[in-house]
Amino acid sequence: MERWVCIWWKKSSSSTRLLGLMVPLIAASLLVVFGSSGSSGGLFSSNYHPLVWSSIAGGQPVLENSNNGGSDSVEKPMDGVEPWDLQRRVGDVGETEEAYSHDYVPNQSVTPPLAVEEIESTAQEQSLEKGKSSKTSTNGSAVLPFSNETDTRPLNLRIIRKFSNLERLEAKLQQARTAIRDAHMRNQSQDQDYVPAGPMYWSTKAFHRSYLEMEKHFKVFVYEEGEHPIFHNGPCGSIYSTEGGFIYRLEISKFRTRDPERAHIFFLPFSVASIVHFIYDRGTTDYWRPMKLTVSDYIHLLAGKYPYWNRSLGVDHFMLACHDWGPELSKSVPELFKNSVRALCNANTSEGFDPSKDVSIPEINLPGGRMNGLIGGPSPSRRRILVFYAGGVHGPIRPILLEHWENKDEDVQIHRYLPKSVSYLQMMRKSKYCVCPSGYEVASPRMVEALYTGCVPVIIKDHYIAPFSDILNWKSFAVEIPVEEIPNLKKILAGISTRQYIRMQRRGIQVRRHFEFNSPPKRYDVFHMILHSIWLRRLNVRLHGVKDS
Repeated sequence: MERWVCIWWKKSSSSTRLLGLMVPLIAASLLVVFGSSGSSGGLFSSNYHPLVWSSIAGGQPVLENSNNGGSDSVEKPMDGVEPWDLQRRVGDVGETEEAYSHDYVPNQSVTPPLAVEEIESTAQEQSLEKGKSSKTSTNGSAVLPFSNETDTRPLNLRIIRKFSNLERLEAKLQQARTAIRDAHMRNQSQDQDYVPAGPMYWSTKAFHRSYLEMEKHFKVFVYEEGEHPIFHNGPCGSIYSTEGGFIYRLEISKFRTRDPERAHIFFLPFSVASIVHFIYDRGTTDYWRPMKLTVSDYIHLLAGKYPYWNRSLGVDHFMLACHDWGPELSKSVPELFKNSVRALCNANTSEGFDPSKDVSIPEINLPGGRMNGLIGGPSPSRRRILVFYAGGVHGPIRPILLEHWENKDEDVQIHRYLPKSVSYLQMMRKSKYCVCPSGYEVASPRMVEALYTGCVPVIIKDHYIAPFSDILNWKSFAVEIPVEEIPNLKKILAGISTRQYIRMQRRGIQVRRHFEFNSPPKRYDVFHMILHSIWLRRLNVRLHGVKDS
């Protein structure tokens, strides 16, 4: 064979020899090009389907549409869930097609295929023949012309891949996803403030690692447009305290960035409670219109001034509302309702709350804006009342509760209103269990009040997603009773053993740190838990095919 090649080389012309060299090289190049184009390891172009917390952590499914089964294919959607597809931008900057996808394949271990730092070789490109231009392969890499037999200059190929700011952000998020997913295989990190432990958490290691990754990476851009009292403002001394307390704390938080190019998510700083207080006109027939125009005009202003809303259709934006009308006002802009993260106290799935992208936050009543005198209560052995409730009669559930139990049993203290001489909080401190029923809407401050006073919450609500239920296993420290079981309320609670009751009560005391407002905020308190739930939703979404602004 070698002898034949030598004879052919001596007898052939120079052009024939060159052709003989080019044919195998071209064939090899085509194999590389078409072989790599079929791979699905790219970070920014694969199609993913919606997921919930368990698909990042690889742990227990906790939300209604979670899937804890493994999968080797990113192309196949979950049963009953359509993958996100190409969408049209909205706003004033024109219509283009842009893609975003919900992440992440459940229980699939993925090593980030993309380094965070920019990859650039130090070699210099040199043309092998003067006047000949280089060609480009189908995958974008440079293919230089071949030299003739007299050209002896070395072949130095320079391949440059510059990553945009958004791609760098997504690459860091990918590293965070991998760290969270691998947390169950490692020892739990030490933490001087608090180490999550116990059955109150779906996955202690995953939650702890996710929280640490949030502290390390997460950045929020707060739009500065808008004036008081509607924007950058909110109530801090009422049952809507979560709304104002979060807005004020975020604006001075270390998580805030003034550079939108560094932001993972964008906050829309309007207060629904303030909109209702200052704009709602009870005397008009179409009282929704001016309130909804306030929201839609604000978003259209931002969409015309900045590129960030348009590039993702609002997927990387979030609003926060504790007023009951928050879900309705989020419909002011279809993309806000459908795409954006909505942090809501009124987390009602029958009204469009989607636990895979929305966040349930606690309704907290802070008289005077402070927690003074709200925390603490006697030990379980000093609580003589089995169950307690007092409150107004509104909504479909409370009349049923009062009909069956008002003034019917000494152990079941169910009242419409308490006498002025009787303290509401003191009655909770004397009780083992505290009923937390829905009113007109599902949100109520009673769940947090029960945790504050050491009373085990009894949740009677339909279509409700409890706060932080992507992290917390509410059944370990609260009792959930269906509406149809209200006639059996005493039987159910009396049937819980003393040992189990004490366990639930102690677990409630342990997790109440996650529902406390502190000034300044403390790690793992309600401000940080709200941020963490938003961080999880951002991890669940991946932007791709989007150019820098």
